[in-house]
Amino acid sequence: MSSIDRIDPAKPLKNQKALVTGANSGIGEGCAIALGAAGAAVVVNYRSNPEEAERVVGLIKDAGGEAIAIRADVSDEGEVQAMFSKAIATFGTVDILVNNAGLQQDAPFQEMTLKQWNTVIGVNLTGQFLCAREAVREFLRRGVVPEVSRAAGKIICMSSVHEVIPWGGHVNYAASKGGIMQLMKSMAQELAPQKIRVNSIGPGAIKTPINRAAWETPEALASLLTLIPDGRVGEPEDIARAAVWLASDASDYVTGQTLFVDGGMTLYPGFATGG
Repeated sequence: MSSIDRIDPAKPLKNQKALVTGANSGIGEGCAIALGAAGAAVVVNYRSNPEEAERVVGLIKDAGGEAIAIRADVSDEGEVQAMFSKAIATFGTVDILVNNAGLQQDAPFQEMTLKQWNTVIGVNLTGQFLCAREAVREFLRRGVVPEVSRAAGKIICMSSVHEVIPWGGHVNYAASKGGIMQLMKSMAQELAPQKIRVNSIGPGAIKTPINRAAWETPEALASLLTLIPDGRVGEPEDIARAAVWLASDASDYVTGQTLFVDGGMTLYPGFATGG
């Protein structure tokens, strides 16, 4: 029986354990719920608003899944290590990491403070390194369990269209996402022989709290849609479906790739009529 034949289409992540950072809202929440629906037990990571994390845990449990909430600041090495220790103590292991936690602190370049730079790089890029390192240590310790997955582990880095599209006024954010691209590719290259798959998702404009101002009013929405050939703003569920596929054995031969889920934003729509 091939790996595809044995996948339960209703529960492609059955018996797997997932950890999703920044999972108490937005894209992280959508991914956590979708992974739970696909059969994984889910760690819902959060840094603030514990009531929102417990709400997400409740949604996963109400749908018949398993979930716990664990607080950790992903930019803090000790907190990340404690989070993984608790996750492994609770669920036995971790099979899937969705490296989602991220933030923006925008400013014109000449006005950007070192604190704004360091905060964004610390969470968006260093946080992904710290979480991925702990996940890889667990993947290597456990190895491949064929009845669970063909891979020893799967890491999904949440990047952005801005890993390739420059973004004036947001240089710390764009730099962090460009860094994620090379972090992901370098990890994928190094870890593939150990059957650890590493990929990224590059969301375009998605309706989340972090960018509410970009789509909440009719005027802002109209402006935003000029950048999206598909003609709509994405939903967290669009990203979540991609995450489930990248975490499953259906994508077992895929590593080191960024899957842009962006309605065509990376097609540079300004050039659709010749530029």
